[in-house]
Amino acid sequence: MSSHESSYEPKSATAKWWDERLPLPRLMYDQFVEFPTPRNLNYLWTFGGILTFCLVAQIVTGIVLAMHYVPSGTDAFDSVDRIRRDVNYGWLIQPMHAVGASMFFLAAYIHTFRGLYYGSYRAPREILWILGVFILLAMMATAFMGYSLPWGQMSFWAVTVITNLFSSLDQIIPGFGTSIVEWLWGGYAVSGVTLTRFYSLHYLLPFVIFGLVILHVWALHVCGQNNPTGIEIKTKSDSLPMYPYAVSKDIFGLFVFVIIFAWFLLFLPDYLGHADNFVKADPLVTPPHIVPEWYFLPFYAILRAIPDKLGGVIAMFASIAILAFVPWLDRSPVRSTKYRPIYKWFFWLFVFTCLALGYLGAKPAEGVYVFWARIFTLYYFAHFLIVMPILGSMETPKSLPGSISEAVLGKGSKSTTSSAPAGAPIGAPAAPEDR
Repeated sequence: MSSHESSYEPKSATAKWWDERLPLPRLMYDQFVEFPTPRNLNYLWTFGGILTFCLVAQIVTGIVLAMHYVPSGTDAFDSVDRIRRDVNYGWLIQPMHAVGASMFFLAAYIHTFRGLYYGSYRAPREILWILGVFILLAMMATAFMGYSLPWGQMSFWAVTVITNLFSSLDQIIPGFGTSIVEWLWGGYAVSGVTLTRFYSLHYLLPFVIFGLVILHVWALHVCGQNNPTGIEIKTKSDSLPMYPYAVSKDIFGLFVFVIIFAWFLLFLPDYLGHADNFVKADPLVTPPHIVPEWYFLPFYAILRAIPDKLGGVIAMFASIAILAFVPWLDRSPVRSTKYRPIYKWFFWLFVFTCLALGYLGAKPAEGVYVFWARIFTLYYFAHFLIVMPILGSMETPKSLPGSISEAVLGKGSKSTTSSAPAGAPIGAPAAPEDR
């Protein structure tokens, strides 16, 4: 996948025979041991490995849960309760899957904001970025369908409200939206048939995500990793082999993340859920305030901020789709926001906007909450459509360092191959980057 020459040598006749016919060990060595990574990567780059861990954990726990879950309108709610009470280690596996979804999205959002801040979407990484957007969309679809499976009050009514949004397409083609809704429901109302359909898709989509992740990693190893300076690797001293340097940093970052994960899992397993979901679904009783999971709240706020139903649906989907066009909307001559003194303030305003939309999405759609949701929705789209292209063309960025090594060691320093002390590995960092 990468263009550097491999130094892999089989250590036995059997390994050589295998390598000549299926060079999988060589592939793994080249891409995950010897692969050159920029020497100035910070801990925000560990979230790629953290997301891989989350995906594997979700698939493994999901398969176990699927062995005991009953996807029917009458038994689904009780089967979840039975898993937690009667299945061996069910008290751990079911909350691990539920909390894991929140941890998965937390890591994905941090990963996305890191990419936006450091310009990881810029050429030649456009396909890499677009694949990431597809992964995010697939995650959202999977999580939405998974949220329906406990078949509690909030699950049932969230499915009813969100799927009914497609009926707004009747304003474009009469009857088209209603047909989509009835197909999703499997009838004329949300029922056990709907639950069965969502269960089958929820089981399938994680494997689609896994395939997209393979393409994402492949694209990353073709074009190489970005870094905090946004400068490409120019010499050998600018990079380090992935193992042990980047791998050890990823392991430490994952360890810290797992501690946070375990704290929620063991002490607050239901904190990130909704109390109404501990009440069995009842089509005759509507909850006073229907809200989705926290990771959907910013988009839910955008949906409700638009007074027209079709307009709200378009705005909600556009808020995600617009991310795919960021590589062409940003016209700055530099990648990293670190060297853009004006845009940096707008970036943090954008982060605040997303957090504010998340807060407003959890509030009733009335009064001052709707007013501020519209203000922040306006800036959300203005950030991509106005701030990025205009400020990117007008702003004068700070001067970039001459190389990654210069950013780490300081201007005028010698290359690491000549300045490293005796016994130090070639390319080992001598000092942290000043951030």
